[in-house]
Amino acid sequence: MIKQEFTITIFSENRIGILNQIVSVFTRRHINIESLTSSESAIEGIHKLTIVVFSNREEVEILARQIEKSIDVLKAYSFSHDEIVYQEIALYKVPTAKLFKGNEIEKLVRRYGARILEMTADYTIIEKTGHKGETQELFDKLDPYGVTQFTRSGRVAINKMKKEPLIDYLKNLAKNGLNTNIQ
Repeated sequence: MIKQEFTITIFSENRIGILNQIVSVFTRRHINIESLTSSESAIEGIHKLTIVVFSNREEVEILARQIEKSIDVLKAYSFSHDEIVYQEIALYKVPTAKLFKGNEIEKLVRRYGARILEMTADYTIIEKTGHKGETQELFDKLDPYGVTQFTRSGRVAINKMKKEPLIDYLKNLAKNGLNTNIQ
């Protein structure tokens, strides 16, 4: 089977050790995590983890089911590239002196839709949001000017469904008399 990029979205209560439980499922199956972000979700008391992997559909669906078996996980969903909207953020630190030796860095910032976040006498921090390929391409263009630091966030993603499927899942739990302990 052909491997491709998938995004797994996991909803859970914010409990100590939950990340370790989730990562151990990937470790046991020898699947590398390419990106991982964690934050509060739109539903109070529920956290959302977004994990990017390269695998095949069948293996990702098995992973999602295994993750759901974790006691603190409410639900896990898997999405292909075309089923989500996503972004990452990248920060680049370049010597400010390089900005004043011509307008090439300024042109790159404009061309790539980036912005300058902070400028001091010593350094300038540039921010770019986009997909990994876009942020990497800007890094490659800025690197000859002496990038001193570079970092890229993990993926943040929203599915293209009309509404979050977790909402219906929680409603069904409540309808069946199950207490979700969600505030």
